[in-house]
Amino acid sequence: MQELNITINGNQIKVNRGITLEELSKSYEQDYQYEIILAKVDGIYKELNETINKECTIEFFDLMDRGANRIYLNGLVYLMIVAFKSLFGQNHNIKVNHSLDKGLYIEPTIKLQQQDLDNLKIRMQELVKANLSIERITVSRLEAIEYFKRIHDITKSEIMKYITSTHLTLYKLGTEYNYFYSLMPTSTKVLSHFELTYLNEDGFVLRFPTIYMKKGIKEYEHRENVFHLFQESRSWAKQLELENVVDLNKKVSNNTIEELIQMDELMKNYGLMELAKKIVEQKDTKIVLLAGPSSTGKTTTTNKLMLSLKSLGKNPHMLSMDDFFVNRCDTPLDDEGNPDFERLETVDLKLFEETIEKLLIGQETLLPTFNFLLGEKEFKQKMKMNPDDILLIEGIHALNPLVLEHIPKEKKCTIYLSALTELNIDNHVRVSTTDNRLLRRIVRDNRTRGNKVEDTLKSWAKVREGEENYIFPYQDEADYTFNTAMIYELGVLKTFVEPLLYSVEPTSPYYNEAIRLINFLRLFLPISSESIPSDSILREFIGGGCFRI
Repeated sequence: MQELNITINGNQIKVNRGITLEELSKSYEQDYQYEIILAKVDGIYKELNETINKECTIEFFDLMDRGANRIYLNGLVYLMIVAFKSLFGQNHNIKVNHSLDKGLYIEPTIKLQQQDLDNLKIRMQELVKANLSIERITVSRLEAIEYFKRIHDITKSEIMKYITSTHLTLYKLGTEYNYFYSLMPTSTKVLSHFELTYLNEDGFVLRFPTIYMKKGIKEYEHRENVFHLFQESRSWAKQLELENVVDLNKKVSNNTIEELIQMDELMKNYGLMELAKKIVEQKDTKIVLLAGPSSTGKTTTTNKLMLSLKSLGKNPHMLSMDDFFVNRCDTPLDDEGNPDFERLETVDLKLFEETIEKLLIGQETLLPTFNFLLGEKEFKQKMKMNPDDILLIEGIHALNPLVLEHIPKEKKCTIYLSALTELNIDNHVRVSTTDNRLLRRIVRDNRTRGNKVEDTLKSWAKVREGEENYIFPYQDEADYTFNTAMIYELGVLKTFVEPLLYSVEPTSPYYNEAIRLINFLRLFLPISSESIPSDSILREFIGGGCFRI
């Protein structure tokens, strides 16, 4: 048998042609925290049942890799579906809804009690111990459509109308076949790391290790504000009969998408007006703090909230915490000695608090404007507030308790912004809120800064880590939450971001991520931006907005 020279995790070895990645991985298992579930061959993700037939470079990954973690989660959801059906019958199913405290909120088609969920966990563990194969099967697209019609998964059959490939890859686990739009683990034995948390008879949370959990699955913390916001958004989407990508595509196909855009924008404006009324009712409020993770439309939302407050007779002023950044030479460093722009210490808190205190007592105050080209604050603008004026402050750290900690709570109102996507791809595959924000950021970074896709993807991991450490822990402390996602927006973003993603070369370390996003966007029909009003939150990213960004 012919031998091949290959490089694995940086070391050269000889192997027999035709050996599988899974066979090779067994010699490296001790180097990983979790089971190896995926490999890269010459930079491209491959399932472990792939064979090696040429000289190449191989890297192995456990679920602490971002891409492998997504595949692990898809495998875990599939395991849960099979276990659920085996317990409660083939006519019952689950719906994967949205993220909730480092897990996924799941709604079954039947009412569940705690004992039912305990039994589901036991059944899943049994399937893990059985080490069942998750087999990859290639079928024609028409065969797949007919199969999903036959098992009454109408959404999955209809979404395949938007996939142009002649053949599709299904995965078989036990007697079940499914389609997850991604690679999968090769067996159930690697899927042992999960917890199920009972919420009520209508739903539970599937929890699993994320790349931010170095010590395993953390204790569940219920995020009531975010959970309620998701439920509220999904309830509205159901009223419009818009629960998945197929429903959105039908709006495009039957030429009613402009009406949907107008309704969605109207609902956002109504929500901001209601928020403004609540602020006005709080007589002592002098400061409104708006925070949220990257690309949630903080600047546009703050501008629109200002207009709502003005319409109610108030005189609001706006500040951005970004203008209070320390000079770039004073930016804190991360563990690798690189500037860490996500930490609270990037903000000159002393100057910030002194400035706000002066404004609150009616003193004319010189304000900083951060010059991002020079990396320094400039002081050119003055502001003075009257006794009845309100100050709106936006920034990713605005909810941190160390921000304006010396100002009495009754003078402050806090708002958490998040782009919570109401749509699913189908009942088993959600649209990630994080992906929605990433697509927004790619478009904006390219338009406003000339950044390549690779530039944004390179910085995104650091941005996400900062959100996990400095933003998400405070999301449930906000007085109010507001959803900035537009139900139609992914069809619009597709027209802007897809050409940018195609610019990523196969040799790029970000090629796998670009391809993943391209494949995701293929499910959406394109939507023109012509009908989007100039004050839309989406304009902050695609351009053409009426606010100074």
